[in-house]
Amino acid sequence: MGKIVSFANQKGGVGKTTTCINLAAYLAFMGKKVLVVDMDPQGNATTGLGVQKTQETLTLYDAIDGSSTITEVIKKTIVQDLDIVPATVDLAGAEIELVHMNNREKIVKNLLHQVKDKYDYVLIDCPPSLGLLTVNALTASNSVTIPMQCEFLSLEGLSQLMNTIKLVKKHLNPEIDVEGVVLTMKDERSNLIVQVAHEIQRFFGSKVYKTSIPRNVRLAEAPSHGQPIIMYEAKSKGGIAYHKLAEEFLERNKDSYKKITKIIK
Repeated sequence: MGKIVSFANQKGGVGKTTTCINLAAYLAFMGKKVLVVDMDPQGNATTGLGVQKTQETLTLYDAIDGSSTITEVIKKTIVQDLDIVPATVDLAGAEIELVHMNNREKIVKNLLHQVKDKYDYVLIDCPPSLGLLTVNALTASNSVTIPMQCEFLSLEGLSQLMNTIKLVKKHLNPEIDVEGVVLTMKDERSNLIVQVAHEIQRFFGSKVYKTSIPRNVRLAEAPSHGQPIIMYEAKSKGGIAYHKLAEEFLERNKDSYKKITKIIK
């Protein structure tokens, strides 16, 4: 039975999509069958995994409105054993349409329930908001991972996000819990960043991953080439960090994995 993990943070630009797609790619290289669900209308996870968006592309929106099945919208990516439910800007309309649907918070949960057993892990890239799409993702998930940039403003929206998770746990999904917190864009040379990182670790304790993600030019470049970092430049600092994060993720889940012996670049 596949474990469903949402990647959520209502603050944009914190490395949420980068973390979701790169962790997914490493998990696939380590022998896991993985599905990424792009729930962000910007469709950055779709682009970052090399899937072309055209007018004919079936997306999560088509599954939500019932014009296609969830199986029909799943596409293969450039990574073996890594599939994706794509998203385009059309998904923005789903937020409005969901308002009028019965059991509107559980639409995505019911869709993913049909396919999750085909995968070891289903990773959901949430939009940078706390609207109905994110609530749907959290309701469908076993856990949530929070990528957080090491800056003061990241702390400001944290209570709002935690309150949303608390409300979903109380009313919609008693199973959900915080899987972990990933510190992103970390620069050890900055005293403020180190200070903020300590504050996050004080709040979340052992939930914070030991592996943090550094600022890295190669990580920023990879999506424009439609490749995860393991295929673009695995030996970069960002590539090495996400490899370690994937190992730590699987170890936390007490899941054995295949060692990556062949580095792409």
